[in-house]
Amino acid sequence: MAPLVLRTVAETAAWAESLRRSGRRLALVPTMGFLHEGHVSLMREGRRRADAVAASIFVNPTQFGPKEDLSRYPRDMEGDLEKCASAGVEAVFAPVPAEVYPPGYQTYVDVEQVSQGLCGARRPGHFRGVATVVTKLLCLFKPQLALFGEKDYQQLQVIRALERDLNLGVEIIGMPTIREPDGLAMSSRNAYLSPEDRQRALALSRGLAAAQALCRSGTRETAALVGAVRRELEAAGLREDYVELVDATSLTPLPAVTPGQPARLLVAAFVGSTRLIDNQPIGG
Repeated sequence: MAPLVLRTVAETAAWAESLRRSGRRLALVPTMGFLHEGHVSLMREGRRRADAVAASIFVNPTQFGPKEDLSRYPRDMEGDLEKCASAGVEAVFAPVPAEVYPPGYQTYVDVEQVSQGLCGARRPGHFRGVATVVTKLLCLFKPQLALFGEKDYQQLQVIRALERDLNLGVEIIGMPTIREPDGLAMSSRNAYLSPEDRQRALALSRGLAAAQALCRSGTRETAALVGAVRRELEAAGLREDYVELVDATSLTPLPAVTPGQPARLLVAAFVGSTRLIDNQPIGG
């Protein structure tokens, strides 16, 4: 069955209130559309954990910088709604920007610590936009749980922090990155890649795998693990944005992998003009 498409805040609030009154447990999957199997996996997991699933499809302008790809960000509403239907989504909030940010809008959410460094340093204002729109969605739908992919790992930590700090009462669930059979992390921005660049992009996942293998063989120092990723990027002719080993919760840089301290290795690189990110847990 096709999902109900909600265009306004008022009708979305009414739909969510009706669901609450019926006693049904709601899972929310916020997205920017151009859905792929990674998004669909979140919706299916939401169906498994809750009585109903809602999604948002909204290319959020406040998380794009002035030189970023807002206008050319891929869109496919018809295909997105078909994917939502296949995953059992009951309602989709698909507003125009003025519905989310009406004239006179002036309130934003800043998560100060985990938004620093990594993508936060390279994309000023990005996580303020993410935190603001996600806070609005959680307040609007008032779901019991919301699901996000670990591929955008810093984003996930920002969302966990805002939910905790603002006492929103929503369980934030991070789900493992969904990959193509050859290892490339699924991303809406993969649509920008030429066939040649698509092959070169595999250097991100190859580099992470090389670092993980090095760690398992006993090498724990950050410089060596980061170097394994960089060698793959350089061999493929990619331009590094960052490669960092960080604490998995605070995202503070680590000098080495330490037993008992969860760590994450994150990478961002440009494949031609397309910026891709990836990450994985390391050590343990």
